[in-house]
Amino acid sequence: MATTVVWLQQDLRLSDHPALTHAAQRGAVVPLYIWSPEEHGAWPPGGAHRWWLHHSLSRLSDDLKSRTSQLILRRGPSLEVLRAVVAECSADAVCWHTRYAPALRERDAKIADALTADGCTVRTFQSRILHDPDEIRTGSGTPYRVFTPFWRKFQQQLSISAPLGRPRLGQQRAPATWPRTEALDDLGLTPIAQDGVDWAEDIAATWTPGEDAAQRRLARFTEEILLAYPDQRNRPDRDGTSRLSPYLHHGEISPRQVWHAVQAWIQNGVMKEAATSYLSEIAWREFSYHLLYHYPQTPQEPLREKFAAFSWSDDSDALRRWQRGQTGFPIVDAGMRQLWATGWMHNRVRMITASFLTKDLLIPWQEGAHWFWDTLVDADLANNTMGWQWSAGSGADAQPFFRIFNPVSQGQRFDPKGAYVRQWVPELKALPDQYLHQPWEAPASVLEQAGVSLGETYPAPIVDHAEARDRALAAYQQIK
Repeated sequence: MATTVVWLQQDLRLSDHPALTHAAQRGAVVPLYIWSPEEHGAWPPGGAHRWWLHHSLSRLSDDLKSRTSQLILRRGPSLEVLRAVVAECSADAVCWHTRYAPALRERDAKIADALTADGCTVRTFQSRILHDPDEIRTGSGTPYRVFTPFWRKFQQQLSISAPLGRPRLGQQRAPATWPRTEALDDLGLTPIAQDGVDWAEDIAATWTPGEDAAQRRLARFTEEILLAYPDQRNRPDRDGTSRLSPYLHHGEISPRQVWHAVQAWIQNGVMKEAATSYLSEIAWREFSYHLLYHYPQTPQEPLREKFAAFSWSDDSDALRRWQRGQTGFPIVDAGMRQLWATGWMHNRVRMITASFLTKDLLIPWQEGAHWFWDTLVDADLANNTMGWQWSAGSGADAQPFFRIFNPVSQGQRFDPKGAYVRQWVPELKALPDQYLHQPWEAPASVLEQAGVSLGETYPAPIVDHAEARDRALAAYQQIK
């Protein structure tokens, strides 16, 4: 009987899994996960990612055991591990899903060549995104750098097939000999406390990793949240977004599953606008991968080359205060504290905090990208890169640098009653709404009554926003 090793990575599910389905159709299946962070180049998985990965692998292992299969865990180097596992179970084929991070693309190509030279059949499948970045091009044959025409071509050109069911596994698809496996705890994935603070407990209280949890969240989103999505998506004080990003990042749900679940609501006239709005966000994720694929330098370098000469600041104290949510701007601090506590931040607040770092503080976007990379449970290289370059004005289809978010007016507009700020900045919870987003404007008597002492119980603003805006615009003029 033919035996196939299925090399898993960011596809930790059983349903709509082309590689597993192909392997099961061939015969025996050996699901393999290799922990090899050193092979990720400049972007090894961060602490929050590792916490999620530990629990996702645990749940996938349980799912496979319930189907009389098992998950094989090993530590890298990947090629050495693959060769060893192929030999141990007498496999004649290896398959995996295409990966798009530059270091992993290069590695996988070399591994495919080496395994083929060994006489092993290698197959790869597209699963992480919905489009082939080599197939969607502009009329002149170049990659897209503006989202709207990309989205238009995406809709015109792609026909997205229905998701696959779970493959049939079980004893009849077990290898004659199972390879040895390491214990999950031995991979050391649980995050290490930083500065004496272990935030894994708060992440665990917020999230449930795994394929089943992903499907439950998708069902809740489509049935209870989607209708109000266009109006509620920018409100961090409400549960108005899908919150599917960590599940998509770890491959516990596929973009094809999400696409079809939401697409089904378009036939409902009441839901059409909301469903279309959300699908455009899925396409925005596709666009980020399109850019990463065609411009692999962008995780470290600005896409718009003139920004390489931008006069950034090297203010380590300001950076640290931003990271810890101690800037004196409540909406910024709320977002950074939510990130530290839960491994996630509302997208509107991601834009506000990123604008503040790159424009109010003039700190390089790469510093923000690295901090998000280590603290986000959904730290996806394509999305993280495009989001930060967009905020800094240096990327594709970016927000112009001269458009600088005012953290006060953003807070007043998107957290009008202050519920979000009061949750994450509780030292301000007794302030009246009119002063909550600008406590420095409150009279001394109001501050005293609310138990707020600026500079003591809550920081005074680390910059004057109006002056910071002028500095940012002056710096931009130097490269314009």
